[in-house]
Amino acid sequence: MPRMSKKRRLEWSFFLNHRNRITYNDLCRGCTHGCKQSFRAIIVLCPRYFSKRWKHREDIANGR
Repeated sequence: MPRMSKKRRLEWSFFLNHRNRITYNDLCRGCTHGCKQSFRAIIVLCPRYFSKRWKHREDIANGR
């Protein structure tokens, strides 16, 4: 794997782990959207993430 330049390493420093690899949050790792967050960030709310336990409005209205 090619080495990162100093400029790129500074740009991605919030996402780099101890092995200088870009690492995302566990919640974001499986997400298909491009709004990935760092493994260092604590995710309070992600507007694009829907848990499998999340209930749709129409499901609640229909009694499911």
